[in-house]
This record gives sequence, C-alpha cells and structure tokens, in this order.
Amino acid sequence: MRLLFLSLAFLTSHLLCAQTNEMPKTDFTKMYLPVWLEAREHCLEVAEAMPEELYGYQPTEVSKTFAEQMVHIGYTIELLTKRYVQGMKVKPNAPDASTLTKEEIIQLLKKGFDYTTQVIRTIEQYQLDETCTMYHSGNVVSRAFALFYVQDHMTNHRAKANLYLRMNTIEPPEYTW
Repeated sequence: MRLLFLSLAFLTSHLLCAQTNEMPKTDFTKMYLPVWLEAREHCLEVAEAMPEELYGYQPTEVSKTFAEQMVHIGYTIELLTKRYVQGMKVKPNAPDASTLTKEEIIQLLKKGFDYTTQVIRTIEQYQLDETCTMYHSGNVVSRAFALFYVQDHMTNHRAKANLYLRMNTIEPPEYTW
C-alpha cells in the first residue's frame, strides 16, 4: 500500500511539474518534491479547518495565537529557504498576524510554500552539496539537508495548530502521507 501511495505521489509530482514545465533538476529534488507538496496541502487544510473567528485563539498567555502559528509558518518557510537553502542574508520581519484576515494568512502560507517549491524545482546539485551553518545549533549541514529543516520547522508549528483545533473540538484534517 505504501509503495502504491509513493508511486502515486511521484506520478502526481511529475504531472504538476509537467503543467509548469519545471521538472526538478536533481535526483534528490525529484524525490523530495512530492513529500513537500503533500506537506503543503496538509498545512493548508489545517489553516482552512479553523474558523476565522477562532484565529485569535491562544491556549495560554505565552502561546502564539492560531493566526500567529500560521503566519509564522508562512513567513519562515521563505525566510529559512532563503537563509539555509539559498545562502542569502535575511533578517526576520514577520507581519503582524493580528492585522490579517484568515484569507490573507492563507495567501501568506501559499506564498511561502510556492517560493520554496520553486527553489526545489530550480536548485542545482552543486548548490545542494554546499554547506551552511544552522543558526541556533551551529551544526554544519548540506543545503539539501536544510530543506528537511524547513519542513521540520513547518511541521512543528503545524502540529501545534492541530492541537489548537482539537482544543476547540474541531477534528484536524487527516494526515495521509
């Protein structure tokens, strides 16, 4: 069953790439793209599942609101891709989640995902082989490995958002990967 799903995911990524005429350039990114696209869709499903009137929900005083979790995801996907995968010098300048509507936040998420998707489709092998130093840990990793960090960071905050849904008696979208 898992082999069938992986085969379908691979075929789906090829079809999506054929529509945009941008097939990833490396074996790694050809393998990684369907995983990334599935993570994108699941995150957007989580964002859609929370009613707009609960986007300000905050489980504790020190927690981010649901809107802040979603803005953090959308904004940092692009920031972390630029910083670690592309080696750009970038400084955080996240938008204020409290000033954005649900639809604006979803558009910010899509923008972040689209940016990284385009990088996955266009990055060259020599760039993936370069190394970078992770900001907090000081670990030196390949830029290919940094793509996993971008996804892991997103997944961490998406999981928190899933809990916010449950705390409001909303069933989170099923994770199908």
